[in-house]
Amino acid sequence: MMQDETFSNEQVEPSALPDFRRVELTPVADAYLPWALVSQTAFWLLLALAALVVPRLPFLPLEGFWWLPLPPVAIAIFGAVYARLDARTRAWALREHDLVYRYGVLWRKTVIVPFARIQHVEALHGPLERYLGLMRVKCFTAGGMTADLTVKGLDRAAARRVRQYLLEQIAESEDGDDAPGADGPAKTTDHEPD
Repeated sequence: MMQDETFSNEQVEPSALPDFRRVELTPVADAYLPWALVSQTAFWLLLALAALVVPRLPFLPLEGFWWLPLPPVAIAIFGAVYARLDARTRAWALREHDLVYRYGVLWRKTVIVPFARIQHVEALHGPLERYLGLMRVKCFTAGGMTADLTVKGLDRAAARRVRQYLLEQIAESEDGDDAPGADGPAKTTDHEPD
């Protein structure tokens, strides 16, 4: 077996690496905050309401449990504060070769998914997101059963543009056969009746 003498594996200095933090990220849509507030607090507020009503039922001897609604109310308040902070930190960007998404309050996370790895794209929304004009874009890569990246908080028009752009980039890389692991055409799903 003959070795290739042109092989090179030079060391890359950390200072020469591109800094992903220099990317100008776009904040999520303004409607994300009301969605986050409702989704973070609705359950706990309903639980607090139930805790107010249950001790007053005549067939349940729960006298002295006036404090019962306080824990769910406290959790709902914490959820509302967290949702507000979370909405301020979420942001995204499309670059030439990848999609960047930042989120997290205490532990901030930045996920970067190269287009060449994306095999399936979904744009979807639940009832509250639909009412607020929001959508999520889910990107699936090779070998994954769940989404590797879910970009939440996009307005409907932006989500559709992002999905279309991703599909175009995937198609270009597959046409050139330079995408590692390209196993056929990319798939898309839009969970909204047109």
